[in-house]
Amino acid sequence: MHVRCTLAAAALAAVALAAPAAAQMEHNFKPSPAFSQLTPLAGEWEGQNSAGKTVTASYQVVSGGTALLERLRTGDEPEMLTVYTPDGDHVAVTHFCSSGNQPQMRTVALGGDAKTFSFTFVRATNLPTPETGHMHHLTVTLQDKDHFTQEWTWQEKGTGHTAVFHFTRKA
Repeated sequence: MHVRCTLAAAALAAVALAAPAAAQMEHNFKPSPAFSQLTPLAGEWEGQNSAGKTVTASYQVVSGGTALLERLRTGDEPEMLTVYTPDGDHVAVTHFCSSGNQPQMRTVALGGDAKTFSFTFVRATNLPTPETGHMHHLTVTLQDKDHFTQEWTWQEKGTGHTAVFHFTRKA
């Protein structure tokens, strides 16, 4: 019994010490002004792509405000996820593509009142060769609180094709 009490006391002490450290870590995060321009996208969106297909997107601020999760679906195609994160004065994205690779892109350094975010390819995981098809560029343009546009550029064998998505807020 004495050993159990000692172990329980040690476990409680570890939790008590970890809680202030976690709270301190949470309070130290200050999102960049540019990243903060994207977080109001949180909610549900509907639109069309340049091929006339219906597109839906939802955004959720996650990980204690350190990331913005996008869930994108075009017609009956598989859902894709994109995670937007602050990276100093830049904003970075990792796109989890239904083609099976994960392109990572990043903006140039941005000021506080950015309305256009141009993400340039940095690298990709699970990409067999640079010639394999992958998302290579993304531009997000914020028109107002209820409208925005995405331009996705797919690159394969050195040739790019851009699709434009126009969104309106649903909720």
